[in-house]
Amino acid sequence: MKALHGDKRPQAAAIWPRPPELPAPALFDQRWTDAIFLHWRIAESVAARFMPRGVQPDVFDGSSWVGLIGFRMKNAGIGRGPGIPYLGSFNEVNVRLYSREPDATRGVVFLSLDADRLPVVLAARAAEVPYVWSRIDYSQPRPDSAEDQAIGYSVRRFRRGARSSFAVTPQLDVTVNDPLSVFLTARFGMHGTLRGRSIYIPNTHQPWPLRSAKLHHLEDELVASAGISASGPPESVLYSPGVRTQFGRPRLVSSLGHPLVT
Repeated sequence: MKALHGDKRPQAAAIWPRPPELPAPALFDQRWTDAIFLHWRIAESVAARFMPRGVQPDVFDGSSWVGLIGFRMKNAGIGRGPGIPYLGSFNEVNVRLYSREPDATRGVVFLSLDADRLPVVLAARAAEVPYVWSRIDYSQPRPDSAEDQAIGYSVRRFRRGARSSFAVTPQLDVTVNDPLSVFLTARFGMHGTLRGRSIYIPNTHQPWPLRSAKLHHLEDELVASAGISASGPPESVLYSPGVRTQFGRPRLVSSLGHPLVT
């Protein structure tokens, strides 16, 4: 593993991008909690196969990165209104890559998003967001155990068969501030495709409160099912109690990489 904490590296406070201000009105408001971030290095050429037109892989330390991320969606609602009962809170596990437009707009590209609310999955798939209906269980530390303080997610897809189970033990007193962790989490939008056109959906949130974490266990088929080979243990393992975020209006991205006003 390459060193990522050299004295000459900038601190997170200095390199965290300023969260963008979304033009009113915000389309969605939600909170992401108990987030686990597992990441592996992959070749830039591998990531490039999955990029929408006009978007290229974002690179850190000479590599692209693939992430397996689990979190709990809470109180998702339309605009800045209250969360939608039942449908606004669910568990999600996604596999994602990191993207960049020529104008330096950074985002993520989702290869898959597993969720345990079927209406949410159907609505998202209608918008060509690659959601998959799955059973997802969230495990949290046992209050009667001083030893097993692991937090994790287990996934079983109902139709496509792939499974995943992973957990970490957060080091809640160890704040993470290295540039790689900021690169992987300071993402204020997603790149995707809708009706054959590349789009960017912006969001905004405060910096993730990141904590170091130790891998407790990992048995994953989701990354491979998405078409990515990631061998060995993840190079980056992070935990966050969560952030609140808002999503704004999508815009088109031209094939030349210049944003198109919609």
